[in-house]
Amino acid sequence: MKVTYHGHSCFLVEAGDKRVIIDPFLTNNPKAVVKAEDIQVDAVLVTHGHGDHLGDAIEISKQNDAPIVAVYELAAYCGSKGAPVHGMHLGGAHEFEFGRVKLTIAFHGSGVEEDGKMIYAGNPAGFLLTMQGKTFYHAGDTALFGDMKLIGELNKIDAAALPIGDNFTMGPDDAVLAANWLNAKKVIPMHYNTWPLIEQDAEAFAARLKPAGIEGLVLRPGETVEI
Repeated sequence: MKVTYHGHSCFLVEAGDKRVIIDPFLTNNPKAVVKAEDIQVDAVLVTHGHGDHLGDAIEISKQNDAPIVAVYELAAYCGSKGAPVHGMHLGGAHEFEFGRVKLTIAFHGSGVEEDGKMIYAGNPAGFLLTMQGKTFYHAGDTALFGDMKLIGELNKIDAAALPIGDNFTMGPDDAVLAANWLNAKKVIPMHYNTWPLIEQDAEAFAARLKPAGIEGLVLRPGETVEI
C-alpha cells in the first residue's frame, strides 16, 4: 500500500491497480501541489461535510465515475449533485472492488455550506481502509475519544493519520495519546499548518511518538510512503 499526502487531511491511497482518495480538499488549499482535474481514482472517501474535507469530491467523483463513500446523509447530498455515491454509517463496513471500508466514530461536526446556509450532513466519521492486507486509519476531524483503544485492539493498523492542529480538532498532546491507544505502527500528522490558526510543529509531535516505538511520518504535500 502506498499513501501520498496532499496537504491538510487529503490522502491518496494505492494498492495494486486500485486508487482511493480521502477528503480531497485541493482547490483553494494553499498547501496542495496537485489539481483536482488530474486525480484518477476508483473511489472518493469523505469523512464529513465541511468544505476543507468535502472539497473537490463531487467533481473528482464525476470525472472518474467513482463513487463517493460517506455517511448516508452526506452521500445523499453528493448524489443530489449528480455524483455516484455509496452511503454507509458509523460502525458499518463494506467490501468494495478496491478494498474494505469501515466507518468509525469521530467527535466533530458536519455540514455543507450552500447559499449562505448550513445543510446538515450527518455524523462525522473516520475510515478504516483495508487494501491488499494493509489497513490505513484516517481519523477524520475528531477530538480524542476512549473508543480509540477499542479501534486499536480490534484492528491491526499499519498506519494512522491523526489531526494535530488543535482548535477544531485534537492537538498534539491528545494525538500522542491517540497514537498510543491505536497501536499503529506508523502515524502521519494531518490537519495542521494549512492556516495560522492550526499551526503546529509536526516534527516535535513525531519525536514524542518514539518512546512508544511508533514511527512518526511527517510528509510534505506530494510525498509518498509505503506501508
